[in-house]
Amino acid sequence: MVLLDTHVWLWWLIGDGALRAMERNRLDELASRQRLAISWASVWEAEILEAKGRIQLLPDFESWIRIATDQSVCRVIPVDMDLVIAQRKLPPAFHQDPADRLITATAMLAGWPLATHDQRIRNSATAEIWVAK
Repeated sequence: MVLLDTHVWLWWLIGDGALRAMERNRLDELASRQRLAISWASVWEAEILEAKGRIQLLPDFESWIRIATDQSVCRVIPVDMDLVIAQRKLPPAFHQDPADRLITATAMLAGWPLATHDQRIRNSATAEIWVAK
């Protein structure tokens, strides 16, 4: 299983962003085997980005999010007490963005690699980083 950071999930599904062709192809392959997951925080972040007009989800947010979170696309990992406790174990220097903290803690708790282009997360060495092969 691979956990997708919000931007990777959005770039992959919208077809925008900095994903390389190899990454897109590998994500497609993992999705076909039901091996992708996102944190519930990514759904929340997508709603915030869409409401602020920073992304456009067609035909509308509700329709897009239902398709984008279908089990054939990815598994949505809900919040629970263990996740809240796990994010408190991130190093003090880890940045304070709540969604990034929860997403990284989700990867740590599940023991899954995290697909992210966020250099702050990558440099923190707190979670295994997914590399397309």
